[in-house]
Amino acid sequence: MNESIVENAVFEKINFGKSPLKAQAFENCRFLNCDFSETDMSDLSFSSCEFTGCNLSQVKNANLSLNDGRFISCKLMGWNFQHCNTLLFSASFDGCILDFTRFNRMKLANTVFKDCSMKEVDFIEANLTGASFSNCDLMRAVFSRTNLEKADFRTAFNFSIDPERNKLKKARFTLQNVTGLLGKYGIVIE
Repeated sequence: MNESIVENAVFEKINFGKSPLKAQAFENCRFLNCDFSETDMSDLSFSSCEFTGCNLSQVKNANLSLNDGRFISCKLMGWNFQHCNTLLFSASFDGCILDFTRFNRMKLANTVFKDCSMKEVDFIEANLTGASFSNCDLMRAVFSRTNLEKADFRTAFNFSIDPERNKLKKARFTLQNVTGLLGKYGIVIE
């Protein structure tokens, strides 16, 4: 069965390394506790799909299309989102492990990251206007020439952002986490 489009389907507890995806496009589908680790998802299209409890680490994602992708409690370590098709790209991440991923040069305006581990994530030259980093661990995440205007960092932690190398107009921080903006100055805040 080699269907080109699958709509409104639910895939549960499938190891796609052993049973590869047979369609090219998925619309309004749900993937529950599936294992995609190290699979080739290149040239596939996902529109309004939800991934819950899935392992998507180290997948090949060249030209993967993702429109309104929702990732809940997923592991996406090592993704290079820059390889995805950027036309209509949109996604949200809730409770995910995104460590060592790359979002450089991506258009991620208004993207929601909630309760995520985002250690050593690369945001070089990304547009994160209006993005939200609610309760996210951004330890050693790289922000350089990044547009962070109106981004919400009020509950984010472990970040280090150089205000001289990034656009921060109307970005939101709290008094407790503003130290993440001052680290390069060697200031002691007590």
